[in-house]
Formats: sequence, structure tokens, C-alpha cells
Amino acid sequence: MRDMIDEALFEPKTLYPFQKDTVEKIINELEENGSDFNLLFQLPTGGGKTVIFSEIAKLYIERWEKKVLILTHRIELSVQTSKQLSAIGVSNKIINSEVKTLNDQNDYNCFIAMVETLNNRLQDNENFIKDIGLVIVDEAHYNSFRKIFQYYKDANILGVTATPLSSNKALPLNDHYDKLQVGESIASLIENGYLADAETFTYDVNLHGLKIGSNGDFTVSSSELVYGNHFMQEKLLFAYEEVAVGSKTLIFNSGIETSIRVKETFDKRGYKIRHLDSTFSDKDRKEILAWFKKTPDAILSSVGILTTGFDEPTVETIILNRATRSLTLYHQMIGRGSRKLPKKDQFQLIDLGNNVRRFGLWQDYINWHDAFKFPDRFLESRVSEQEDMEFEVPYELPKFIREKINTEILDQFNMKRIYDECMENGEPGKKAVDYSLENHFEAIRTVACDFYDGLELQEAIQEHIEHRLKQYTKCISKSTRNYFKYLMDTYNRQLRQKLRAVLDDE
Repeated sequence: MRDMIDEALFEPKTLYPFQKDTVEKIINELEENGSDFNLLFQLPTGGGKTVIFSEIAKLYIERWEKKVLILTHRIELSVQTSKQLSAIGVSNKIINSEVKTLNDQNDYNCFIAMVETLNNRLQDNENFIKDIGLVIVDEAHYNSFRKIFQYYKDANILGVTATPLSSNKALPLNDHYDKLQVGESIASLIENGYLADAETFTYDVNLHGLKIGSNGDFTVSSSELVYGNHFMQEKLLFAYEEVAVGSKTLIFNSGIETSIRVKETFDKRGYKIRHLDSTFSDKDRKEILAWFKKTPDAILSSVGILTTGFDEPTVETIILNRATRSLTLYHQMIGRGSRKLPKKDQFQLIDLGNNVRRFGLWQDYINWHDAFKFPDRFLESRVSEQEDMEFEVPYELPKFIREKINTEILDQFNMKRIYDECMENGEPGKKAVDYSLENHFEAIRTVACDFYDGLELQEAIQEHIEHRLKQYTKCISKSTRNYFKYLMDTYNRQLRQKLRAVLDDE
């Protein structure tokens, strides 16, 4: 696990001026408000949260002569924090699943614990760790930490996060924190040379197949259907080849099947790519990340594992091959590319999920005080669920199909326009489907050598036909699954009949 973290992070280092100021402000807040006070601190990914709260832990131990407990939700973050504390001279101990008792706790001033492990120990013995004066919560937007707070009612709690929005809308952070302190903005950190700037490239995609789950974000299953198809794979490859060829690239996907298909797609073009997800063993994960680190033009396709606790400054391109409604996840993913190096002051961001349209540019100003005080209003001011689903972009035929079919004929047809014309002329709206069928027929007939060639072309444009018919069902406000299946089956059957009638005779 240690190899996942940049070793340079654990060498003693001088805090940047803004980090020093932050430490002083937080210590002053704790001194002025006493023990019955909980503070939430916001700082963008890459701003050095671990360095800052490690220094706070050191000063707190010295001034208050009490111990500090640091809570994390991933083992990588526990190891990273422990190394940083040791580097600045704070004696500390990680409480993992192997630690059943703490007979040696007097030997340490600071403890780092995985939240679930500590909760189990405290349920057995609520005095498992004694004399805690300050509890520091890393990635404080996660709600799993709340179960620990009941055991430390007399301690100060310092939550640290890049996005002070609760992972559960029903449990806002202002329920547990008395005040929010906002750190440097992303734009300020870029301007002062602490973060690399993002050059953003957006590619609009249709998200009609996506469904929203109980957690408020798009479901993995619906994302797999949208992003696993051939057209989206080709769009991803096109975006990479247009913007990022030869750069070290990290691709974020929603589902494992999609990520595997991404690897297969890039493999076929001869690119150096690996796939990584949470099912991999520690050994395999370590090997893949080592390969990614040392390979200049490596591509890593990942699923839900590298958004936190992963630091690879050499990443040059971030690709969001997914859509998310989580502002926190949006910032976490992009932040993986923002680490600064002597020869890296910019990285590339490719958005294939309309995320920039939903949240704005990564560098944009966000009123975090408003988000903390009025989270419901803040979230409602963003793109609505309905706007997400209704947003539509023109359908683009994949390149390999454009080379085979008469696209000039297809481009002449617009379902909504034809439907509106039918209604204005007193024709049945269903007539628009007949006109669409005739358009597809002409586009195939003009290039097909025979009936079997025509059938192959018909099969190749199924997504185009599906897109047309979905537009029609929107026009008539009738889009049940059974009706759409009937429409597709009837359309394809009639198209085959027309092709057979003409091409069999040629």
C-alpha cells in the first residue's frame, strides 16, 4: 500500500505561506471557541490538506497536552497521514483491523483510524482510546463518520474536505459543524503556482438512457448501457486521439464492464493501457500503479478507486468517461490531474458526461459558505434532473458507418421538423415515421450492391434508427418500453421488405 503514495510527501517540509496562515487561523478558532465547538475546513484537492491537519495535530498536542484522533475512510489515507505525522515528529499509531487492544496507547500522542474499525472497537469498549481532545475527520463530507461523534462529545471536531456538501442530502454538515472556514480557491492556487491549470475539452453526449438512483447520482447499471456501446467507445477514442495522444492519461468510468471495454478498444489501436477496479488484489493494484507511474504515455482506465488516496503528479490528462450529479466526485476526479511539477503547469480535462455543463468549469468560483448554510438551495440552483434528461445533442454516426452510407440523404431529415410539418398539414403524426423509413431506405439503396449488403447496412445503423424513433416518441409523449419495441420491430421489418423488393431485382 505504501507504494501507492508519493514518497516525497513523507519528507519533512516547510509549509507554504497560505498553509501556515490556515494552520494559525484554525488553531485560533479552537482557542477562541473552547471545547464545545466543531469546525469544518474547506480546501481544494491538491492544496495540501494532509500537511495542514498534520501540523494542526502537532500544535494541538503541544498546546492543549491532549491526544488527537484522525479518522479516515480508506487505508491509503491512513498510511499517508501516518507517514506525514512521523515526518514532523508526531508519535502515532494506525488502528486497523489487526489492532484489537491499545495497551500501548500511552506511547502515542496521535491515532489514525479507519472509521468502521474504530466504531467496532468503541461498541465493545467506549473508552477504547482515552484523553482525546481533538478529532480530525478527513474527507468530512462522508456521513459514515457521524457514528463516531457520539463517543467524543467533549472533544473538538475538525472536519476537512474539498467540497463541504454532505454525501447524504438528508444529513447536512451544518447539523454537526458550527462554522465553515474556507481556504484558498482553485483559481488562487493556480495563480500562485500551487496547482496546475486545467485546459478543458467538452464533448456533448446524449444521456437519455441514464437513471438516477436513491443516492441522487446516476446508477451504474444505466451508465454501463450508455457508455458501454460502440458509439460511445468510438467517441472516447476520438476525443483521446484529438486531444491527448502521447500524454499520461487517467480515465474515470462508472462501471467495470465499461472500463474493460475501454481497455479493449484502446488495445486494438496499440495504445499502452491497463484497467483497474476495486476487485483487484493489493499486489495487482501495486503492480499496475507502478507501471502507470514509470510509463510516460500510459493510459489507466479505472472505476471508483482512484478518486481519493491516490497521488500521481505525472498525470497529464483526465478523462471523465462518465456522468455524475455529485459535485464532490466531479472535483475529486479532476483533482487527480492538478498536481504541479517543475515542467507541468497545465493538464488536460476531457469531459464526456456533460459534467462541465452541469457544474461549471473546475476553476470557477463557488460560494461554499452558501453551500454549507443552505445546502438544499445550493443544490437546487444547479442543473435540474429534468434538464439533465431532456438535454439532447445531434446524433453523430460513427466514423466506420459514415464511410459506408450516404450521409447526405440522412442529414436532410429531421424528425421533429417533419412531425411538426405533418401536424400543420393535417396529416397524422405517424406519417413522420413513414417519411423517416423512406429516408433510411434511400440512404441504403443508393450505396448497397445487393439485398444482403443492404441488410448489413440496416444493421449498422440501428442506433441511428433508434435515435430517430426516440425523437418521435418524444413528439407524441408516448415512450413506454413495449410501444418503443413495437415501433422498432415494425420499422425494421418494413425497411427489410422495401430493400428486398428493390435490391433483389438488381
